[in-house]
Amino acid sequence: MNDPVIEVRNLDLSYGDYPVIRNLNFKVGKGDIFVVMGPSGCGKTTILRAMIGLLEPAKGNILYGSKDFWQQDEEGQKAIMRRFGVLYQGGALWSSHTLAENVGLPLLLYSGLTLRQIREMVKLKLALVGLSGYEDFYPGEISGGMQKRAGLARAIALDPDIIFFDEPSAGLDPVNARSLDDLILQLRDTLGATVVVVTHELASIFAVGNNSVFLDSETKTMIAEGNPKDLLANSRDPRVIEFLTRGKRQGAAQ
Repeated sequence: MNDPVIEVRNLDLSYGDYPVIRNLNFKVGKGDIFVVMGPSGCGKTTILRAMIGLLEPAKGNILYGSKDFWQQDEEGQKAIMRRFGVLYQGGALWSSHTLAENVGLPLLLYSGLTLRQIREMVKLKLALVGLSGYEDFYPGEISGGMQKRAGLARAIALDPDIIFFDEPSAGLDPVNARSLDDLILQLRDTLGATVVVVTHELASIFAVGNNSVFLDSETKTMIAEGNPKDLLANSRDPRVIEFLTRGKRQGAAQ
């Protein structure tokens, strides 16, 4: 593994008195596309919320480099969060703003660039995700796949070190889902970013992931970790095999 950019140690997550995740431990290396996977209800999105600062752990640590996120003061947390880009499951675009305005908002708030520089940067980011020429369109005027791309353009507006994806293929047809997978790989290479993807979609898991953690909804903890293709080839845990093959042992990784 490359030097860890993220390290999760002995993490417990809960909503009130209801435990969601217990004793989670993993490392995300620099340049990884790290997949958090498992069946519905296993706590994937809950982990993402803790990693991006929306849910404080009941126990344990989430480190970015040498800094424990949840041990920082508010300013320290904000400094770490400015290194993030997040593509939420629904895109989370402002419907009353054009694509240019959506992508430009983080730049306007945090970059210190002039309005002219922001306009040029917005064009560049939209071009990177294949939306050149759509600056003046509103989210309701474009397809679901294009909305995902616009959300991704906003997520990379500030050139983040780490990009988080929450179920990026949700609601997309297979062609658009594969196109988004290709874009994730391209942006990882272009930006030199580390990527964390929460998903249960097999095609995406095998297409983009080079490392992963598998969560079990019954035991509420991780039961496997590693490259998804290696897990498919070598795991003997029936829960992992069932998930990675959808009950069909052969051909799942093609």
